[in-house]
Amino acid sequence: MQNPALYPELDVVEWINTPRPVRLADLRGRVVVLHAFQMLCPGCVMYGIPQAERIVRAFPAKDVAVLGLHTVFEHHDVMTPAALRAFASEYRINMPIGIDRPAEQGSVPRTMRTLQLRGTPSLVLIDRTGRIRHQHLGQVDDLRVGAEIGALLAEDAKAEHLSVMDARQAGNAADLQGCDEDGCRIERK
Repeated sequence: MQNPALYPELDVVEWINTPRPVRLADLRGRVVVLHAFQMLCPGCVMYGIPQAERIVRAFPAKDVAVLGLHTVFEHHDVMTPAALRAFASEYRINMPIGIDRPAEQGSVPRTMRTLQLRGTPSLVLIDRTGRIRHQHLGQVDDLRVGAEIGALLAEDAKAEHLSVMDARQAGNAADLQGCDEDGCRIERK
């Protein structure tokens, strides 16, 4: 799903596994992996949640933030915040999890409706600038997700490389400073 608009904040009623609420605006500069799930969804338990945990381990937290979104559109009476906390503890889920705000009308929670998610598990990839870039429903191959995350991470590196090349071509060698084995940074005066 390509969406040029910046994604609004998550509309959640409570966060677990984090000392304070998570704001997407605070995560700008990182790729955000949002995993929407329900704890009674077999696909979520078998594929989605384990994949989200693998992403947490595979990418540095300074580059990629992984968030869970518990978005309940069925079995509302049993999927309570207390049940989710017990579920997260039992399954050793450590990523921050937001509890999607229930709908005022109907059964589809607010963030799920805003994102136009069609079910769970769903995976939403948000780039470093806060734009939704990919959205998947159901099981997605780890290699594909890893490649998509890698491409989003590389976009920033490519833009930085092009800025360095532009500065060199413009004869602004004085702007190029701090080059080392990790690359070159532009310092504007």
